[in-house]
Amino acid sequence: MYTDEDLNFAVREGVFSAESVEEFRTLLSEQKNAPSVDEENFRLISGFNDVFVVIACMLLLFSSLWVLKSATGNDSLGLIPFTILSWCLAEFFVLKRKMALPAIVLLLSFIGGLFALVISVFSEPSENSFMLAAAISTVAAYFHWLRFRVPITIAVGAAAAVGLVVSVALSIFPDAKNWFLVIIFLCGLITFSLAMYWDASNTMRTTRHADVAFWLHLISAPLIIHPVFSSLGVLDGNESIGSMAIVIFLYIIMTVVSIVIDRRAFMVSSLVYVLYAITTLIKAYGDLGYSFALTGAFMGGMLLLLSALWHRVRASLVIALPSTVKRYIPEVQKA
Repeated sequence: MYTDEDLNFAVREGVFSAESVEEFRTLLSEQKNAPSVDEENFRLISGFNDVFVVIACMLLLFSSLWVLKSATGNDSLGLIPFTILSWCLAEFFVLKRKMALPAIVLLLSFIGGLFALVISVFSEPSENSFMLAAAISTVAAYFHWLRFRVPITIAVGAAAAVGLVVSVALSIFPDAKNWFLVIIFLCGLITFSLAMYWDASNTMRTTRHADVAFWLHLISAPLIIHPVFSSLGVLDGNESIGSMAIVIFLYIIMTVVSIVIDRRAFMVSSLVYVLYAITTLIKAYGDLGYSFALTGAFMGGMLLLLSALWHRVRASLVIALPSTVKRYIPEVQKA
């Protein structure tokens, strides 16, 4: 199985011409009855060997962590080889073998191990320890990106940067706790803007930029919608009709944005919040024990209907946008 990135690499190496690759993509799009730009591809697994390697890597990493931690009684001494091994394994399986799933897992183990290592140095977790861990994780994600170019790295770095911004704000301004949700919301908007930057750099979505944008969209939606839900009290048991109406209206807006930018990931990553809200509403006012099943059936049906009509709905929305906006989003494709 070959990805768009593999085809682009073949073009750069002179194996294929850019014209022949574009004709190939067009042929496949027509055969699948869907444009390649609309597939929203991202490379997760190239074969079962990816799963095999991930299992082996996890056994090695966590076994080394457990052995050293048990032998020394020190968490830090166990996390040091865990983090170093994560990078060393990536040198072979990511840089040389170009394996997708191990690239994601080894990135998360490297950043997660480094974050935990910094926290473990302090006797007790505190705002300062979290701030330092977030800062080091952000810088580490940057250097990991320079070395391996794993698409999810930018999103992981952005998440670490959000943690850094929040911890710095709370440390410098103690009263910022009252503005915690606002800070998270603003970070979500910045992350979404960053995702759009990567998306706009390649509207045909044939390069690694599209994969980077995918992961950024995936984390930006919860950052945007969680503060709104929390401020409405939905997550605290507020079951008023008004708050639920706002929740549904907000999700409709996010759905419209998802359709316009042609990114289902942005809409799906916030779906759990809407499922919870509607389930709570039905349970409170309908007194139904199967409220979640009813909600799931309703939302599943609506999403399938939207999937079937995606091109038509998107065409009707995009056509009304100014040309300055259309330059930054994928072209409307025929259904």
